[in-house]
Amino acid sequence: MTSRERDVLRLVAAGSTNRKIAEELFISPKTASVHVSNILAKLGVTGRGEAAALAHRLRLFAAPSPVGPRPEAARPGV
Repeated sequence: MTSRERDVLRLVAAGSTNRKIAEELFISPKTASVHVSNILAKLGVTGRGEAAALAHRLRLFAAPSPVGPRPEAARPGV
């Protein structure tokens, strides 16, 4: 998988549409679509959801940071 395809897969795994991928990577939506199709073929899956699930299962990308303050930050001095 190319570096660009890994970038696209990361965004697919995050739930991005082809349009959002295109905006994020400064490419056309059609180019994003071609990258997604190539990724699906290389991974041997039939859809974006399967590709995203596989990426998460294989831990190809770091888990997103939790939202909100850390528990210890909420209780200073404890």
